[in-house]
Amino acid sequence: MLNADVFTQIGLNHYLVLGALMFVMGMAGVLLRKNVIVILMSIELMLNSVNLTLISFSHFSQNINGQIMVFFVMTIAAAEAAVGLALAVAIFKRFKEVNIRFFEHLKG
Repeated sequence: MLNADVFTQIGLNHYLVLGALMFVMGMAGVLLRKNVIVILMSIELMLNSVNLTLISFSHFSQNINGQIMVFFVMTIAAAEAAVGLALAVAIFKRFKEVNIRFFEHLKG
């Protein structure tokens, strides 16, 4: 059984380390993968790590500005997902595969 003091020991550093690890995993996914869907998911992971960092700073500084900024980041993430998935569907219709190298053939 967990003691209630365990939950009060989690500080700002814990959230920042978790946010940094999430961001690094997302960046690795963007840089190392060739599938468009995986790259979009990695970008979403990076945006969620920024959200976690903003929320944790907002909570520990007793200021609501970070929480308000998260709504803007979530809006950008939704728009990015919609445009990215539309591009992925267009690539899949033309080439029957979703691979990042097919974006080179979209020119002219």
